[in-house]
Amino acid sequence: MVFAGSAEPVTLDPFFASDGESFRVARQIFEGLVGTEPGTADPAPMLAKSWEVSEDGLTYDFTLEQGVKFQDGTDFDGEAVCANFDRWYNAPESAQSPDLTYYYGSLMRGFATGDNADAAVYKSCTAGDGTATVELAKPFAGFISALSLPAFSMQSPSALEEYQDDAAGDPTTTEYSTAHPTGTGPFTFDSWERGDRLTLKANPDYWGETASIDSLVFVAIDDPKARATALQNDEIDGFDLVGPADIASLEEEGFQVVDRAAFNVLYLGMNQAVKPLDDIKVRQAIAHAIDKQAVADASMPEGTQLATQFVPDLVNGFTPDVTEYEYDPEKAKSLLEEAGATGTTIEFNYPSDVSRPYMPQPEDTFNVIRSQLEAAGFTVKPTSDRWDPDYLNKIQGTKDHGIHLLGWTGDYNDADNFLGVFFGQKTPEWGFDNPELFSALDEARALPTVEEQTPAYQEINQQIMEFLPGVPLAHPVPSLAFAPGVEGYEPSPVQDEVFNTVTISE
Repeated sequence: MVFAGSAEPVTLDPFFASDGESFRVARQIFEGLVGTEPGTADPAPMLAKSWEVSEDGLTYDFTLEQGVKFQDGTDFDGEAVCANFDRWYNAPESAQSPDLTYYYGSLMRGFATGDNADAAVYKSCTAGDGTATVELAKPFAGFISALSLPAFSMQSPSALEEYQDDAAGDPTTTEYSTAHPTGTGPFTFDSWERGDRLTLKANPDYWGETASIDSLVFVAIDDPKARATALQNDEIDGFDLVGPADIASLEEEGFQVVDRAAFNVLYLGMNQAVKPLDDIKVRQAIAHAIDKQAVADASMPEGTQLATQFVPDLVNGFTPDVTEYEYDPEKAKSLLEEAGATGTTIEFNYPSDVSRPYMPQPEDTFNVIRSQLEAAGFTVKPTSDRWDPDYLNKIQGTKDHGIHLLGWTGDYNDADNFLGVFFGQKTPEWGFDNPELFSALDEARALPTVEEQTPAYQEINQQIMEFLPGVPLAHPVPSLAFAPGVEGYEPSPVQDEVFNTVTISE
């Protein structure tokens, strides 16, 4: 089977990944202690067949699947689990930047060393006979759900020791990260011809449902129309992120179009480390200058919901009672005048060669918003970078950017997975320090029940939209397309999609 994504993976070591294409490949090779229920964002047993949590929320006892082996023939057991947890926690300081360990740093809040060591959630891991016990330093109600992320995949300790160097200048390009990824999943690494294709082979010794397809090939086609054309020409068997304009024609020609639930958000971020974005009136002016419906009509699929906050309405903590910034160019002009910023130049960063579930056509989105901002009195300086490796590194790892298009596909059903990842601590992307917000998010994520968390996250959503670190734009509906003979692909709102269930017939 040949499947097209919008870009190449950044790395094959999921600990150092934060992009969807790296995770798509990782889900075929690796597995975590926890997975998701098919078709949902809810956690389910995976390599851990069950677990128990102490009353204080600090101790997790995992009972592990027996007889599972890594693809190099070594055993998956409690010792391997603890080796992975200790590897993450003890990552060298050179690997602790958001552009390398985004998920671990955001969710686990700190490492054994470094500036955030005192905030670390993880404490220790103890291996038993068919078990592993993880102790946390502080409660984290979303811990089990977080373990379903590919960034927390179980990797072969022996393969890591032989081929990976976490202290390398760029650990995403080591021998392990490009040629020796080793997990317990249904597919094994075969080859990666950069700029052409990445090939996986079915794992004949897989402990679960073995794959029906022998070879799984991923290719990168950055343009949505070109992906559709490749499917029509029988060059590929399926692809992700169907361009809104291509859906009807593909269906008319007999191709399958499959929708995921919109479990995402596209936003216009504002970097408060650069002026004048540190001025709330300027941020409000930007918000009032944007016609979200026009943006969605021009660059997103039918069924897209406009966003009022940084979480979709399926997520616990969503509330209709947030400050909204209606489209009002005259009000935007007035706010700019009050701020003494009429005609001010703002840098507008956007990626030019990629599609994402939350951002199917970034150039079109950019062009509409740019026109709206200019109509409201801004001078816009466009800055376009390639997604891999430049764009994400610049936005998430440096302060050298202004307003920017970015977004998020939720990984599990927890407000912390959106709000905590975005705003849980000071980061280069947003460039602000808001101890009150950080503290509120810390307290909410430690509450033991959803019932207690709901009002807390509703208040936080209100606080965020008053503070206005960015403008949430939309929740686009992502679509995939397949040839008529492809069956068994199970779409997931969190993209937890594994190809061992897929069959192809002529």
